[in-house]
Amino acid sequence: MKVEEKRTYQAVIGLEFHVHLATRTKMFCGCRVVYGDEPNTHTCPVCLGHPGTLPVVNEKAIELGVMAGRALNCEVSERAVFARKNYFYPDLPKGYQISQFDEPICTGGHLDVPVGDETVRVGITRLHLEEDAAKNVHVGESGRMHGSVGSLVDFNRGGTPLMEIVTEPDIPSPEAARATANHLKEIMRAIGVSEADMEKGQLRCDANVSIRNLDGSFGVKTELKNMNSFRFVERGLARELERQRDILDSGGKIEQSTLHYDPETDEVHELRSKEYAHDYRYFPEPDLMPLKLSEAWVREIEDRMPELPDEMRQRFVEEYGLSPYDAGVLTADRDLASYYEAVAAEVDPKQAANWISGDLRSLSNESGTEISDSGASPEHMIGLLQLVTDGSISRSAARDVLGTVFETGDSPSVIVEREGLSSVGGDELSGVVEGVISANPEEAERIRAGDKKVIGVLIGQVMKATRGNADGGRVREILLQKLGS
Repeated sequence: MKVEEKRTYQAVIGLEFHVHLATRTKMFCGCRVVYGDEPNTHTCPVCLGHPGTLPVVNEKAIELGVMAGRALNCEVSERAVFARKNYFYPDLPKGYQISQFDEPICTGGHLDVPVGDETVRVGITRLHLEEDAAKNVHVGESGRMHGSVGSLVDFNRGGTPLMEIVTEPDIPSPEAARATANHLKEIMRAIGVSEADMEKGQLRCDANVSIRNLDGSFGVKTELKNMNSFRFVERGLARELERQRDILDSGGKIEQSTLHYDPETDEVHELRSKEYAHDYRYFPEPDLMPLKLSEAWVREIEDRMPELPDEMRQRFVEEYGLSPYDAGVLTADRDLASYYEAVAAEVDPKQAANWISGDLRSLSNESGTEISDSGASPEHMIGLLQLVTDGSISRSAARDVLGTVFETGDSPSVIVEREGLSSVGGDELSGVVEGVISANPEEAERIRAGDKKVIGVLIGQVMKATRGNADGGRVREILLQKLGS
């Protein structure tokens, strides 16, 4: 009996990112871009689509779009044209969205994404600029259209400068998709193009996903819309790939459609059949002239660009002697990187990396407080590490001190003095060790006989006697010396 070989599936994933640009005003009018204000308080006849109004392009948005494109290794177009994307929905008062179609501002870049021990090169198809739609608020327990009792529209978001970044279908797995999204967010924040806060809707992600055909050609793709966290991007893609595999294994066919991933049920649901470009009836925006971007202006923007995350990561490895992992942790956030560099300039860089990426970040995560908003300034961290280095306090005591510094902003030296946390050393520590040896003769004899496993018992007794105000490494040295081991 012939055993049928199990088919090997290959995922094909492309991502579309919608990124709010960090401008003070909207894309085509002077209304302020503000998050969290009362609904419909930042609007005007232009962004509300009143008849007879004319759009005016936000120059800062064009500049940020060019900056983002160059950070993604794109070519900046000499000519870019705005177009009308026609569709009818309550969040679009004009009945069309001003976007870009066949002549976008940037094309043809790439992003090198670390995924585990490998680097995946993800091509960038295009980067174009547009205005965001307003925000639909669905009234009901679910917060979604399905099951709602009514819908409201907040036009504060309508007209916000938006950048759409479309990747090539180069992403081989849900894990790589999540890494790509994280890396792009890191770059956008590092160069100041966007805060890219997903909770505020400043970064949204859609995914096109299919399974490659046996002959190597692309399969029929589906689109997962509006996933609001990178974790859900990964989970949603994994679930959709599983669904597509089940359909193919049962002899069915994939239908091109737009889907929603529900993280509560871990299921995907069809929203509508997939639209095509011709459905939007694109045509050039008659109220806006084509953009002409000179080489000199683009070069001037490039000269002002800050250090990119990949460049900073490599510099941290070379300049501070850090591992690629530690360098990656510290450069993932530009504020954290600046904090680290201020500390590393005064103390051992590797010690600084261990404390900042470990203990300090843990305090920040546990408390939900940004390091910049805490009491632990770079100067406080420098002072704390100097106390550890010169033996004034033990490492365990230093962790307690750091917690207090983080909460209160008090000086480490003041806390040490106030709490009596100065390290026990010299003759005092030697006397404590001798007392512990005398009180534990059986353990001491076993260590003399070569059984080093029980030394932890004696170290623990010494640390208890000193209330943790002794250096564990130094305690071990003194114990072995006195026991002749």
